[in-house]
Amino acid sequence: MSDEPIKNPSSKRPSKKWPIVVGVVVAVLVVAGADMWVWHGQPSFCGAICHTPMAEYLETYESTPGQPSVDKAGNEVTNSSAMLAVSHKDVDGDTCLDCHVPTMDEQISEGMNWLTGNYYAPLEERSLTELGEARGNTGEQFCLNDACHTEFREDLEQLTSDMGSINPHKAQHGEMDCGYCHKAHRASVMQCAGCHEGAQVPDGWVTPRQAEDMSYDSDRKANVVIGSRGTASSPFSEGRSR
Repeated sequence: MSDEPIKNPSSKRPSKKWPIVVGVVVAVLVVAGADMWVWHGQPSFCGAICHTPMAEYLETYESTPGQPSVDKAGNEVTNSSAMLAVSHKDVDGDTCLDCHVPTMDEQISEGMNWLTGNYYAPLEERSLTELGEARGNTGEQFCLNDACHTEFREDLEQLTSDMGSINPHKAQHGEMDCGYCHKAHRASVMQCAGCHEGAQVPDGWVTPRQAEDMSYDSDRKANVVIGSRGTASSPFSEGRSR
């Protein structure tokens, strides 16, 4: 029988490695969180996380400026620069979050709607007033501000003075929001051409009549409501109103 003393396991010193492990885990989480936040600001985030219905919007943004493309509903656009998402990316390098300012309440609401399939596809268009609520401005201030377009109404009228007597920026019928003509994810609409045959329609733009015939015209055609992700159903059978 050995005379060596029996070591008491409880007297073993605690390992000093656990603070290192915890530190490494925290560092990894911080780096991952930072990378996630950076990715959150990139257009690819929208299409990857919410593939339905955001993939179509990402495709419009990624269109090559000045080339034929399709809009958010798959309609042909002869010049992609007629969509503000493309022209602003081309000229200013803007991304989604330059126009769509996320708020926590809005993101939680959108996330829940996406998980439950409670949304329209394609999404209903939002007015400049709705888009501006997150920024604390409304209407034309969404576009005409120190960070974006610094021109006044009079300056815009001068910029398009070469379009003749039918100048879209001349308030002949009262002032209208920029979004009445300018569209982000579909071809912009030359509203003047709805009444004036001589109105010049910029390259890639459409007339009001052409816009009416396209599937995204939610004023005249019901959008599809997604009852469960990937399954389309009638908005009327769901008891929903636009």
